[in-house]
Amino acid sequence: MQGLVLAILAYTIWGTFPLFFSYLSHVSPIEVTAHRIIWSLVATLTVGLLLKRGKHLWEALHNKTTLLWLGASAVFIAINWLVYIWAVGQHRVLEASLGYFIMPLVSLLMGRLLLKESLHPLQAIAGGIAFLAVLWELWSFGSLPWVGVILSFAFAFYGLIRKIHPIDGINGLTIEALWLMPFVMLWIGWQANAEPSILQFGEDTTTTVLLISSGFLTALPLVLFAMATRRINLSIVGFIMYINPTIQFLIGVFVLDEHFPQARLVTFIIVWLAMLLFMAGMWQLQKQKRPDV
Repeated sequence: MQGLVLAILAYTIWGTFPLFFSYLSHVSPIEVTAHRIIWSLVATLTVGLLLKRGKHLWEALHNKTTLLWLGASAVFIAINWLVYIWAVGQHRVLEASLGYFIMPLVSLLMGRLLLKESLHPLQAIAGGIAFLAVLWELWSFGSLPWVGVILSFAFAFYGLIRKIHPIDGINGLTIEALWLMPFVMLWIGWQANAEPSILQFGEDTTTTVLLISSGFLTALPLVLFAMATRRINLSIVGFIMYINPTIQFLIGVFVLDEHFPQARLVTFIIVWLAMLLFMAGMWQLQKQKRPDV
């Protein structure tokens, strides 16, 4: 139950991200991503210090296997961040939400084939229904939604790595940010000496504060997500994440006023039907695991 609550909190926070990053649409997506990495590192190091996690971080930094796998997960999360920020800036939040509708299918497949996680028949049916929703999206839009595909696969692989090579969320994100820092500093150094420079940090107070806040806002749900994946099956985490694209969908339509094709309403209905079936299956599995009184 604790893992379920952590996952729900993480995906709810992620769902509100379009609102936040829409205020940074005037900044280069690469610069926003760079500051997410920098200030995420500051946030996780601060929290780790306050919680006295320094010893565990030091041990992880001396574990070559952990370091290599976190280097791989760092690549996947950086790709996810960059593409997502670009999508929000291009007013393609609905297309990004599609990616997060697809992602549970990838997680479901990985959990079943690679981790041999068990599924209730209702959950398998839910997966089939969700797949139909994705097919409907592909058919109704008439082209491959590359933004959604990249987002879904990048984050699914990120979740898989963090599941099979567990580390606490704070130190995991710290090491991932450390892997990415050399590339971030090289890019910032290049832009600082470019003529003209596209850097917006320090140009005005609002932009600067938002860029700094992006790191701290990023750290919270990622830490919650990493904690959740250690407590519940990856396939369950995958389906709970429908909270995220649902909130993004509503923000895109009703707050950011993006174009809303009627076909996507059909997708929305099908996906929620799949989620209800999946949750029913999960409830049945929990009942079966309870000891007889």
